[in-house]
Amino acid sequence: MMDPIADMFTRIRNASAVKKTEVVLPISKLKLEVAKILEAEGWIKKVEVIPGGLDGKHNRFDELKIQLKYHKNGKPQISGINRVSRPGLRIYVNKEEIPTVLNNFGIAILSTSKGIMTNKEAKKQKIGGEVLGEIF
Repeated sequence: MMDPIADMFTRIRNASAVKKTEVVLPISKLKLEVAKILEAEGWIKKVEVIPGGLDGKHNRFDELKIQLKYHKNGKPQISGINRVSRPGLRIYVNKEEIPTVLNNFGIAILSTSKGIMTNKEAKKQKIGGEVLGEIF
């Protein structure tokens, strides 16, 4: 897999399009941090780490389970989730260029020198970084 964050976003987008309640995907530290931000900002219900272990003779890896959130009318909480920076074209911004998403109705997720954070938190701390994606 060339771009695990794009894969994560695609799985979330596809699962919410068919109204699934949860998504299970391979775990990484970066994906876990992005999922924790989505949970803290209210875009998803819950994030869990499913521990692997031995399955007969085979060793299973840990997985990330994301429970999706829906409105009362059945529409998904996440109407759009896009990858901005990708392996072939990295997008970096400084503190003055931090993007706003849908007039602050959405969030951008940035990878900064102080960790993974939202665009609002990066503006407060006055630091820039790589724009991983946008959620609205």
